[in-house]
Amino acid sequence: QVQLVESGGGLVQAGGSLRLSCAASGRTFSNYPMGWFRQTPGKEREFVAAIGWRGGSTYYADSVKGRFTISRDNAKNTVYLQMNSLKPEDTAVYYCAADRRAYYSGPNYYKTTFDYWGQGTQVTVSS
Repeated sequence: QVQLVESGGGLVQAGGSLRLSCAASGRTFSNYPMGWFRQTPGKEREFVAAIGWRGGSTYYADSVKGRFTISRDNAKNTVYLQMNSLKPEDTAVYYCAADRRAYYSGPNYYKTTFDYWGQGTQVTVSS
């Protein structure tokens, strides 16, 4: 069983920055891609970013490209999401997720390819 624990959410003004962290345990973290998704009330959970198992390949939703950066530290079993130039429309619960495909580097990431999810962390961006 894999456990994912997010942290780093909070309230920030538009234009500000936050860094989310996700600590993983329960399987060999470094062998699997990781991703971030977000969800607002009444909407489907949407893809934000993903990073391949070795960390060299990253993918982003168009809405966050150029503002968000996903990274991973395999020695710490942690994946990060650096969020800059935040906008009110970035307000959501952000979820960390672990992909089921070992040794995969992208580019095809979908909700159905992630088999473990964290509990989510709230990010609120005020205008």
